[in-house]
Amino acid sequence: MPSTSYAATAAALLPLVGGPANVTSVAHCMTRLRLGLADRTLVDEDALRALPEVLGVVDDDTYQIVLGPGRAAQVTAEFEALLRTSAEGPASRGAASDGEPAARAAALQEARRRRNATPGKILLRRVANVFVPLIPALIGCGVIAGATGLLLNLRLLPSLTPALTTLSSAFMALIAVFVGHNTAKEFGGTPVLGGAVAAVVVYPGVAKVTVLGAALAPGQGGVLGALAAALLATYVEKWCRTWVPATLDVLLTPTLTVLVPGLVTLYVLMYAAGAAAGAIGTAANWLLSTTGAAAGLVLGGLFLPLVMLGLHQALIPIHTTLIEQQGSTVLLPLLAMAGAGQVGAALAVYVRLRHDLSLRTTIRSALPAGLLGVGEPLIYGVSLPLGRPFLTACVGGAAGGAFVGGFAMLGYKVGATAIGPSGWALFPLLAGNKGPGVTAAIYGGGLLTGYAVGFAATYLFGFARRT
Repeated sequence: MPSTSYAATAAALLPLVGGPANVTSVAHCMTRLRLGLADRTLVDEDALRALPEVLGVVDDDTYQIVLGPGRAAQVTAEFEALLRTSAEGPASRGAASDGEPAARAAALQEARRRRNATPGKILLRRVANVFVPLIPALIGCGVIAGATGLLLNLRLLPSLTPALTTLSSAFMALIAVFVGHNTAKEFGGTPVLGGAVAAVVVYPGVAKVTVLGAALAPGQGGVLGALAAALLATYVEKWCRTWVPATLDVLLTPTLTVLVPGLVTLYVLMYAAGAAAGAIGTAANWLLSTTGAAAGLVLGGLFLPLVMLGLHQALIPIHTTLIEQQGSTVLLPLLAMAGAGQVGAALAVYVRLRHDLSLRTTIRSALPAGLLGVGEPLIYGVSLPLGRPFLTACVGGAAGGAFVGGFAMLGYKVGATAIGPSGWALFPLLAGNKGPGVTAAIYGGGLLTGYAVGFAATYLFGFARRT
């Protein structure tokens, strides 16, 4: 899509979300433009969904417009440029929303936001906000790592592979610093101070520090230790701001923010987080090697409901810990099967509801994104509104997860070197212990199983019986 099209998309979106005066914040993730809105009753959601570039909308803690990979970042940049240059007031459509219907809509939206604003969900979202900005780097380094591994296996370009190994490994070696920076930023501290404290985790000199009779290892505790260290630094910084005199703030606050959390990180957090990270890796390996089929069935079947509840965000630090510790996350290929079940269910809906031209058009436009692992258009545009197809999609995901998990029990490990992509987009990021061909075949077999079972379950049981 050329830049002029991104600008046109942004220009089309702005009035439909209430105009510049209604936008309080702008951000994006891999697939969505995320907006803070002053008054959500000013949003013309029907018109938004009708735009060809919009794959779906999600009304959550932020108002999220699904645009797809790559497009989200480009449209966000154009959208921010429009906000900077536009002097337009609130959209005139707001006047039409006055009255009792608008009040009822606002009340319903507020009630939904309260249900989603439980302390646990808010914490999960904030932790996810720490890791989501890191995903592009994880993907880039993961693809390079996969290509490097292939070159090493084929014994090609031996003079280049050391350089590629450096490129793929450098970010992971310092990921704790980025986690600390983002944590402090998300929780209201000074980002560079959060990064400074988290850097302790990966500094080679920690090998000279002894805790409980054993020397620390650089990287011990990983991203979990960095997250805890930066959270503590943010708390200490805020506490210092309340009592340190303004004349001494520039000296005392940064010093105490690095000193106190830094010592706690060295003598407590690195040891504790290292034990927790080790337990996560051991548990994941044990789960798949002993109960792989059952674990895959549960994870593949429950992932779509977890996404709906926002609880999938708790998995992001676990994925990152596994990638940092073992080079790949064995959980993501299992969870990706949920998207396969969703695609199969959508295909069954397309076949069964031949006379619903609008729904069939939605499915045709959303299927390519679904095959590449972007499931929101199919979830919010097809299966969830219909009800039963959402459940049968979960059945397809469970079958695909059981397929991949069953091979794990046989000793065939399938992992992903980065998080973010799924579906067919995950193939370049796959890693396994039996070679790239076998690994890709197992993952592809899981996808095909998810498609087939999702289709069959939806075709047979996804619709009410006619009387």
